[in-house]
Amino acid sequence: MSLQRWPITVVGGGVVGLAAAQALTAAGFDVGVIEQGPPPVADAHDLRMYAIAPGAAQALPAGVLDDPAHQVFTDMQVWHAERAGALRFTAAEARAPALGWIAPESVLRQALWAALPTHRCWSGASVVDLTHHDDGLSLMLDDGRVVRSQLVVACDGARSPMRARAGIDVHAWSYPARGLVADIRAGQPHAQTCWQRFLPDSVVALLPRQGGHYSLVWSTPEADALAALDDAAFGAALTAAFGGELGALDVCSPRRLFPLSAQHAEAYVAGRIVLVGDAAHTVHPLAGQGVNLGLGDALELVSVLRQARDAGRDWTQPRVLARYQRARRAANAEMIALTDALSRGFAPSIPGLSDVLDQGLRWVNQLTPVKALLIRRAMGLTQN
Repeated sequence: MSLQRWPITVVGGGVVGLAAAQALTAAGFDVGVIEQGPPPVADAHDLRMYAIAPGAAQALPAGVLDDPAHQVFTDMQVWHAERAGALRFTAAEARAPALGWIAPESVLRQALWAALPTHRCWSGASVVDLTHHDDGLSLMLDDGRVVRSQLVVACDGARSPMRARAGIDVHAWSYPARGLVADIRAGQPHAQTCWQRFLPDSVVALLPRQGGHYSLVWSTPEADALAALDDAAFGAALTAAFGGELGALDVCSPRRLFPLSAQHAEAYVAGRIVLVGDAAHTVHPLAGQGVNLGLGDALELVSVLRQARDAGRDWTQPRVLARYQRARRAANAEMIALTDALSRGFAPSIPGLSDVLDQGLRWVNQLTPVKALLIRRAMGLTQN
């Protein structure tokens, strides 16, 4: 039996887990990562894209978003019935150089993995059991190795085995729609703009990506039927969904489907196990906030642990970890509720509400100070 001692072990090598490990290491903590899959490999044509907000990007190492595979965006337009009533956000209004970055998941994950010390990143290993001690935890791996830690950060996804081992329950629900993603070529340049339209039973978004293409995220009850169409028919359906505003839209990749659901853990902390990212919460993708919430978790956890350590306190004590739970569970609950309400608000099953929300988009667009405040909050930036 091989015994490894890491004061902090991050279980899960996704973007949020690796970002948490990077941020903790930068703050002076001794950290190791356990990932059950193989080391990540970058794919510039990856269909899984993240919209990274500037505030959340603070959890990433400097320069990691400079990779040419990542596309900066400076504008966003959201509308419902008529494009004339679109709510438009711009980086200039937010007093920022950009609203964010559209990043292929695999490219970002590979860069984060490569930036950590090789001997601190264990791939192809799963936690099969754990033992609690007065001063920490022992994680037993499927390859016979044992890791002893003072704190375990669970970043092992929405179905988190670590969360189950910690005995933390979740409140979860599904949506009648499914998500469809694909790479799209448009009849006009994307001009660093994200486009999103709310339809009576669906939400369709086009996110700019490098090469002049768009990344499509279409949440609709008709996702399976749309996926079964040939390329020409699918392009015509997508063009119609955008009302022809962006010219002809053509699919230039396979189409992938994924279920739409949300969940929230009833607690983020159990003893010396702390939940971060999807292990703690998932949200409807219409606002593109899932990864940003996870990166926000990482930033808050680092801040709480560092403050306790620098004050000479035991940074694993329940009262310290409770500060993280209070701050992040409240913030994440707010976003989960907001995205859930938006996903239902334009539905035809709620007569009249759709029109009210449509008018609300117009009003917000005309109230410059309110709009600036909303967008800076969505970006994770404080109001100066």
